[in-house]
Amino acid sequence: MTVEHAPRVSTYPNREELGRAAAAEAAARLRKTIADTGTARVLLAAAPSQTATLTALATEPDVDWSKVVLFHMDEYVGLGPDAPQSFRNWLRRTFLDKVPLATFYPLDPDDENYAALLGDEPFDLVLFGLGVNGHLAFNDPPADFGDPQPTRRVALDETSRRQQVDEGNFPTLADVPTHAITVTIPRLLNAHTLIGSVPGTTKRQAVHDTLTQPISPNYPGTALRTHPDVQLFLDTESNPPTQATGD
Repeated sequence: MTVEHAPRVSTYPNREELGRAAAAEAAARLRKTIADTGTARVLLAAAPSQTATLTALATEPDVDWSKVVLFHMDEYVGLGPDAPQSFRNWLRRTFLDKVPLATFYPLDPDDENYAALLGDEPFDLVLFGLGVNGHLAFNDPPADFGDPQPTRRVALDETSRRQQVDEGNFPTLADVPTHAITVTIPRLLNAHTLIGSVPGTTKRQAVHDTLTQPISPNYPGTALRTHPDVQLFLDTESNPPTQATGD
């Protein structure tokens, strides 16, 4: 029987304030984890929804980035290594080049060893977003909540591909890759803390579904409600009518 947990939800006037609040919470978790264990393992999403959070996180004081090991949760299949749309390249531009890291393991879709690099140890922190269709990483609906593999090659549905065009990452739908490698939902949820940054009007329905629909593969975000420590940071545009505003 699935034990259901309610994510903690905070809403802010805009995505910049959302990002600062999410970054402050993430930094506090990192400081404590490093103080307690000497290192921290972090899984990152790479998407425009994460820009404000990662930008703010890079300037948070007293985080010993040399003790942080970073992974990221998905990557397109078929893009060249220097493609600007590559998620690992996006992370480098947006975040990695701004902090001194001990270790970053980029997800190379041609490398079959990424699952081994992830290992079985829980992540200390996962920073995630929600897709327009509610996907977590690139686990589009219907998502596999019981996938035994830590990573999987997936075909991207049209909604996910269209989102990449709408967010300005590709000029046309035909330019968006049709497949990706993604960390699976069970591996993503194998973490101590998950912090989601979900700004923008286009994500409002996904937030509503995540918080109110029955836990179901048809609504991938609902898998978050099986984890005891999830925080969702929204702005007023992504906050659905059923969700009260305020911290």
